[in-house]
Amino acid sequence: MGFARTCSVALVGVEGVVVEVQADLEPGVAAFTLVGLPDKSLTESRDRVRAAVVNSGGEWPQKKLTVGLSPASVPKGGSGFDLAVACAVLGAAERIDPRVLADIVMIGELGLDGRVRPVLGVLPAVLAAADAGYEQVVVPECTAAEASLVPGISVLGVRSLRQLIAVLTDEPVPEEEPDEPGRPDPMLAGLCVPGTGVGTGLGGALDDAHALDLADVVGQAAARTAVEVAAAGAHHLFLQGPPGAGKTMLAERLPAVLPRLTREESLEVTAVHSVAGMLPPGRPLVDIAPYCAPHHSATMQSLVGGGKGIARPGAVSLAHRGVLFLDEAPEFSSKTLDSLRQPLESGHVVIARSAGVVRLPAKFLMVLAANPCPCGRHTLLGEGCECPASVIRRYQARLSGPLLDRVDLKVEVEPVTRSELAGYGTPGESTQTVADRVRAARERAAARLAGTGWRTNSEVAGHALRTRWPAAPGALDAAELDLERGFLTARGLDRVLRVAWTVADLVGRDRPCAQDVALALQLRTGVARGVPMVIGAPS
Repeated sequence: MGFARTCSVALVGVEGVVVEVQADLEPGVAAFTLVGLPDKSLTESRDRVRAAVVNSGGEWPQKKLTVGLSPASVPKGGSGFDLAVACAVLGAAERIDPRVLADIVMIGELGLDGRVRPVLGVLPAVLAAADAGYEQVVVPECTAAEASLVPGISVLGVRSLRQLIAVLTDEPVPEEEPDEPGRPDPMLAGLCVPGTGVGTGLGGALDDAHALDLADVVGQAAARTAVEVAAAGAHHLFLQGPPGAGKTMLAERLPAVLPRLTREESLEVTAVHSVAGMLPPGRPLVDIAPYCAPHHSATMQSLVGGGKGIARPGAVSLAHRGVLFLDEAPEFSSKTLDSLRQPLESGHVVIARSAGVVRLPAKFLMVLAANPCPCGRHTLLGEGCECPASVIRRYQARLSGPLLDRVDLKVEVEPVTRSELAGYGTPGESTQTVADRVRAARERAAARLAGTGWRTNSEVAGHALRTRWPAAPGALDAAELDLERGFLTARGLDRVLRVAWTVADLVGRDRPCAQDVALALQLRTGVARGVPMVIGAPS
């Protein structure tokens, strides 16, 4: 009887579970049985593995073969177990020393010719292996750079099963013929999911070469201020205005204003994009804020995550640590929009399905954009809006009160004038200038919040703001009066105080004054408070 075991990883959402792959050979009629709760794609690995072993020069054992995946209670799917199954079978057949395989984690799909093809989710799989105490992983060669992002683990990238067998048996490693230059690499096909390109607006981080400049936005001083405050404190933003006023332009330029991701944040974002098949080609690490702009016809499952079997990341997870832009927000279904309430508060989304419960990260900066009415001309003088009042109320009511109460900044985007388009006004600041102020404000907030677990002002609990970091005496008088009049909820008052702290950080004050709170109220309610909509302007 022959027995061997090695390890692979089963992904549940963006978290991995190390799975022991066991192979047992016994005398009897030649058969291949795979047990351990595999799905259809994993069951098909029996034929892939057999063909790959034979075409790699190996001999398939003509005995009763049983391959078990332990723990058997965890659902397992995908083709990433092929490499581990093949090596476990070869170990049981004594082609490879079973002792060599025991402490190695193997991830990869096998082609019928023995080539090792890439799979999705290599980074979270290697992170799970490292957390479990493993020190060696074998991955497809084209994903070795992604796997090497995990510190403290040895990564071996292989192009074929023949190469891996040679490495494990201390034989000369054969050279694989390179692909012809200029031809597309078929091995990279496993790293992307159809329909998830950058043009779909469903994910992908913008690089420095394609970053959009805030100086391209003409006018819109109030909206530019709101974008700066949103970036500095990670506050959610609602832009309302007629078509063509620049709402989309402002939202598209927000990611470039945000600070670069830290190493920990980069690994979180890269893990989500790796599972979703959206890693930019040639860039295994996403270190800038992602930007996701799903179409208003998106379903709830595409927005918060879901699908058949184990739930897959949705747009809120693809926008983790970045920007989720919902253009034409009232056109989204009310049920879909209200599903955002929980991730907006908790920073993650929990999806329960019959195949299991998945917890996905979803800490994003939400930007809503909407027209004032279906035709978009309601706020324009002399434009002839023909929408009945009942239609306008019904259109605006699609954004529920509980959802808007979670939005810190609400700004009216005015139409651009002819003089502004002609360049007669003062040009706006560039993205780099605004980003420098945002970075300095975030550093001030981080120094103040050191040791608390919070990083930005939007995360701080209201009780801590009122007791541990109080505003200047009398600064909250206007906000407390709005609370008594019913213009603000208790949650709204806390959010006004958070925005006031962000304004103070941008200006460089030690704590918010009455002017900072007035600007925060103006940004929160949209009602003029007699304060210029410019950071640091004299009152």
